This record gives sequence, C-alpha cells and structure tokens, in this order.
Amino acid sequence: MREVVSVHVGQCGVQIGSACWELYGVEHGISPDGFLTADSLSCNAEDYFSAFYQETVAGRYVPRAVLVDLEPTVIDEIRNNQYKELFRPSSLISGKEDAANNFGRGYYTIGKEMENTILDSIRKQTEMCTSFAGFFIFHSMGGGTGSGLTTLLMQKLAGEYGKKHKLEFVIYPCPRMSTAVVEPYNAVLMSHGTMEHSDCAFLVDNEALYDICIRQLDMERPTYVSLNRIFGQIISALTASMRFDGSINVDLSEFQTNLVPYPRIHFPLVGYAPFHSINKAAHEKTTVTNLTRICFDRSNLMLKCDPSRGKYMACCMLYRGLIQVKEVNTSIQHVKASKIPFVDWCPTGFKIGVNYQPPTVVPGSGMAPVNLSLCSISNSTAIVEVWSRVNYKFDLMFAKRAFAHWYLGEGMDEQEFVDARENLAALEKDYEECGKDSEKTGDEGEAEESTAMSTTASPGDVSEAVTEITAGSAPPP
Repeated sequence: MREVVSVHVGQCGVQIGSACWELYGVEHGISPDGFLTADSLSCNAEDYFSAFYQETVAGRYVPRAVLVDLEPTVIDEIRNNQYKELFRPSSLISGKEDAANNFGRGYYTIGKEMENTILDSIRKQTEMCTSFAGFFIFHSMGGGTGSGLTTLLMQKLAGEYGKKHKLEFVIYPCPRMSTAVVEPYNAVLMSHGTMEHSDCAFLVDNEALYDICIRQLDMERPTYVSLNRIFGQIISALTASMRFDGSINVDLSEFQTNLVPYPRIHFPLVGYAPFHSINKAAHEKTTVTNLTRICFDRSNLMLKCDPSRGKYMACCMLYRGLIQVKEVNTSIQHVKASKIPFVDWCPTGFKIGVNYQPPTVVPGSGMAPVNLSLCSISNSTAIVEVWSRVNYKFDLMFAKRAFAHWYLGEGMDEQEFVDARENLAALEKDYEECGKDSEKTGDEGEAEESTAMSTTASPGDVSEAVTEITAGSAPPP
C-alpha cells in the first residue's frame, strides 16, 4: 500500500479536513480517539487504510495529515472537540496572526515565519511512510493563507520531493457570492505560483454546493459543515480505491496519467451522484445508467459552469457499490450515444474504476445512505469559462490598482500581478487550442499541438486588457 500525506492549509482547508477525517472514521470504524471499533476488528478492516492512517505503539490509528493555519481559532476548535485525541499534537500547527485575505502576507511575511515548522512536520509524516506516494493538499484560492501559504509550501515541496504526486482539492471563488473582495487577486496569483508544481487540481465552489444542499437535499439554511460534508463525499469517492477492495481500482498516479493531456491542462470538473435527502430516498431508484447520465448534468457538478459550451478530453468514472463491469460498459455506451461532445483527438475518452464498498454518510449530515454512487472527473474545455470569469474580475480591479497597495506593502511588486495575469491569459488560450478540431494529421499536426501547449507568452499584454475593459467591454458569459 502506498501512503498519502494530507496537508490542510488555512481555515477552509482545515474545516474540510475535519469533515474528511470524520467520514474516513465512519467508513473504517475508527472512533474519534483513534481506536478501532468492534465492527472494524471483526472484518479485519485495518489492512485497507494504512495509506491514510498510521498505527502507533499504543494501538491507536492517527491520520497521516498536517493541519496548518496562520491564526489559532480553527485549529483550537479541533484541539478541543471530540477529535482532539485523533491527531498528533505536532500535526496541528497554528500561528498568532492571520493573513488578512492577503496573498502577500501568506507568501512573503507571516507565512515565511512558519515555513520551517510546517515543513518539519510534513517531513516527519513522510519519513514514517514505507512507500510514500504523494500529497493531497486542501485549501481555498480566495483566502490569504489558502493562496499565499499554500503557494509557498507547494514550491518548497516541489524542490524537496521532486516527482512525488501533488493533488490539490481547491475551493474556488464563486461567480455571484464572495467572502472577500480581493478573491480575484489571490486566485490569479496563486494559480500562477503553483501552475508548474501541481499535478492535478480539483476545483469546487461553494455556490454549486449551496445549490445541491437546497435543491437536492432540501436544506433551508445550509451551513459550512453541510458543504464540507458534501466535499468529503467527493474526496471519499476519489480515494476509495486506495482504501477498499474493488474489481477495477484507480491508483493515485492514474488520475494524472488519464486526465491530464498536457501539464498545464490539469483542472478537471468533478461531478457526484446521487444526492438524496432522507425524506425522498425511499421514493428514488438508483441505477448505474441513471447515475452515469446525471453525473454529466450541470446541476451535479461541483463548479458553476456549463459543460455544453466545451468539449471533453478525458473522463474518469469512479463507481462504488456492488456493480458489475458489464453494467458500467452498457451505461458508458448510452452516454456516448447521447452525443456528449469529445475532442476528435481522443478516441477512447473514458477511464473506469469500480469499488465494491458502498458509500457511507455521516449521521446527521442530511444525506440519505445509498447502495450505489458515482464520482465523475472530467477534463473539459468548458472550465475556461471559470478562468475567464475570475480574470475579468481581476482586470476590473487592477485597472484602477484597487487594493493593490496592501499587497505591495508586504514586499510584492506590481510586475508580479502582470506576470500572473499573463500566465492565466495563456492558460485560457491553451484550453481554446485543446478544443479545436485537428485539421492536419501526421507530424505537422503534432508539432502544432506541441507548440500550442508549450506556450507561456500571453496573447496580449495586461495593459491592453485593462484598456479594453475601461472602454466598456462586456463580461464573459
């Protein structure tokens, strides 16, 4: 079994971590104090979760995780709740002053002061692994700690651990709601700083999770705990093959191999089904074909965008429950027949994973237990809509240099904003090139694609974009 170390950064990352380890404990029969329950002992389940838990001398199972925040409030909640004995005290790291939604504070000043302490804790976790596979990194893009400190850590981890896999689970800025005015600055700067160091980044926004809670789970007033538990279900589905037995398992490295056609195109869309409220579950029938169909519906995506506006490059379908491979193949054929648009240069398109362990829900989460579930991860050019949206907001503020002085006061330079924006403009261009049909074949066509994907120059200087916006250009759809 290959071990994974989870790094939870910032308020958002730590709260998602609480939901994830809560769900892992329910699935594996690990109590909040780290000991196995009678059910897990009877089925010898400890053979399966060594990838995420380590057994201590006292017989307690502790997570292979490091939880970090620049201010103590969220970490102190874990230190004082029912899970206070689950985590190693050295894995809970908090400072005294937060990043104030400022990328510069998390990257240059406050974050730098805690850099060595955090890296030492991560190093201890990796040294206790016998076959270390890589990192799961949980954070937000809009916060100062989640963007700035995460960028700093990922750059250091890339230098120290080289080719080890680094998968991000990211809360992305929502289209219509925001917890910080400067989210576009932080998101663009963070994306630029980690573009070369991340193998795959799974983007989720809170607005999509809110809609699922209200429309499908009948919650009148969803809380962040409700949203995090939905996110926990997705992460559980992604990691089920590493923790349970199945007929077709998907290893950590297979995500990158099957989903990332070019190094920069590593931002897949995530969908999940089913979401049944407790009141409606008895009236619903779940089939493999139905799950496969609704996972491609925009209402079940974890990010606000329209997949019909783009083309799919690759899909990874992760099924859970007692499912026959024949049923999966039939449902995939139905999806292909429904004219879901794929790029013409990817003839197969689908990677399949089947895990026998049915999904589990945390009691009181508002989600009804089901026997079958599906998590779809699809790399689609439709996600360029998301980048266009945040780039447009960035341009509106940077045209007036609004709020930029707070960043410059932390040691940043204005050129960093320009470079980051140019990199994101090049990313948009890369996705557009991926969606184009191949007009030429042979070596000439391959050379064209290689040139398009290796581009690092912007299609236009940021100053030109600023001029265009101040002249009254319309926002992206």
